[in-house]
Amino acid sequence: MSQGRPEVIAGRLLQSVSDFAAIGATPAGGVNRQALSIEDRTARRLLAERALARGFTVFQDDAANLFIRREGRDATLAPLLIGSHLDSQPTGGRFDGALGTLCAFEVLEAFSDAGVETDRSIEIVAFTNEEGSRFSPGCMGSMAFCGAGRVEDWQADDPVFADELKATLQALPEAEIRPTGHVVSAFVELHIEQGPVLERENVPIGIVTGIQGTKWLEVTFSGEAAHAGTTPLAFRKDPMAAAAVAIARMQEEIMPADQEARLTIGRISTEPGSINVIPGRVAFTIDIRHPDAAALAAIERRVKEQCHAAGRRWGCDAAIRSRLDMPPARFAPSVTAVIADTCRSLDIRSRTMVSGAFHDALYVGRVAPSAMLFVPCRNGISHNEAEFVSDEHIVTGARVLLGVAQRLSQGQFHGSG
Repeated sequence: MSQGRPEVIAGRLLQSVSDFAAIGATPAGGVNRQALSIEDRTARRLLAERALARGFTVFQDDAANLFIRREGRDATLAPLLIGSHLDSQPTGGRFDGALGTLCAFEVLEAFSDAGVETDRSIEIVAFTNEEGSRFSPGCMGSMAFCGAGRVEDWQADDPVFADELKATLQALPEAEIRPTGHVVSAFVELHIEQGPVLERENVPIGIVTGIQGTKWLEVTFSGEAAHAGTTPLAFRKDPMAAAAVAIARMQEEIMPADQEARLTIGRISTEPGSINVIPGRVAFTIDIRHPDAAALAAIERRVKEQCHAAGRRWGCDAAIRSRLDMPPARFAPSVTAVIADTCRSLDIRSRTMVSGAFHDALYVGRVAPSAMLFVPCRNGISHNEAEFVSDEHIVTGARVLLGVAQRLSQGQFHGSG
């Protein structure tokens, strides 16, 4: 077979992004395509049908991770894995996750158009439930892939998840179901930055060298419900007052003291939730992040100290439960170097950066050399229907991913770190 030069077909890729954005489209221009929903299954079917039409192999694993494989010439070599996810937030954007999956599919199409034979097989993956908006935890598919979580446990904990997982697997009967987890040579994930740095600096490609660590805590202050109008201050055990003090102190101290620290109070609830009753219970979540493990642990200790001090001040018990503890991840230099070399060869400006959000690559990086490349998004807005990536940046990202895949799919690549 004569081999040509593989090239990204811009019109085809941009139409593909538009086609998938129509699945679960919202009136405000975003998408609602939550994990294992009918909309998610529709997107998976469209991707599978396009893959089968090109002669690629389609299969799923027990976690409903969807794989598309283009065969290489040497079946003894572990395949290269590229891709991301297709699920979204309830009011998500059209690019988060889907862009990485569709750019990966464009890579396979470009190779096939040019008749290129790669040494390694190349597989696209659309991981299950990266977002974690409908089922918890997020990154379920990649966690199962690397052995960090068990599908059986999630099914046992959530019957709805078990039913929807079964329905999703059955919705693609032409895709063989294989055991979860198989050896890959490397993994590369293209994603929107979800931050303002690349746009602000007018840099089209971010080479992601790692992901900052994340801890999720759930804080519950338990006091004593009482009448709002008849209970003097001296008799109050007010968990809302304790929560307000703790939150204010955290916001005043944590991020102002460290520009790399992130602290977010994402959810708060009260019981009984009546306008004229002092709450008996107040609970809220804390998301803390930092690229350094020691600094992250120090922030967690300080947060706990502040919460316990606020509880004592207002006569309330403070219970703190860990919901997620994800250490910082460092991506493989052998893969980030290939991304940098590809950008130089294409005369595309790039910069290294650490991801503030976690992604499937964080987990896959535990079992295979992995890295990410970012493209800019307007104003850094993501998890929002206003999320936007320019056509130019979409095509540039796909061109870099294609060049990276060309290099990593050759037999001589043996990246180990």
